Amino acid sequence: MTKKQKFEHSELAGEFTDDGITVLVDIFRTAGSNEDWTMEVVTQSEDLIQWEEPFATDRDAFDEFLAVVAKDGIRSFLEDEEPSTH
Repeated sequence: MTKKQKFEHSELAGEFTDDGITVLVDIFRTAGSNEDWTMEVVTQSEDLIQWEEPFATDRDAFDEFLAVVAKDGIRSFLEDEEPSTH
C-alpha cells in the first residue's frame, strides 16, 4: 500500500476574485517540511496552471500571482490560450 503524501496549505491560499472571475490559488508544500512552496491556480473550468519554479516563501508565491493579475489580468488564466505554465 502506498502512503499518500500530505500537504500543508498556506493561509494565503484560497479563492481570488477579480473582474467577475474567481480562481482558486493553491500554495502548498509537503506537510512538516521546510521545502519551498508550490503554487497552482485552478479556474472555474477546472483548468490547472502550475508554476515551474518553487517559491522560498508562501508570500513570494502569492506576490507573484498578484503581479501576474496586475500585469496580464485575471483573464490570462482562462482556457482561451494554450495550457499555461509560469
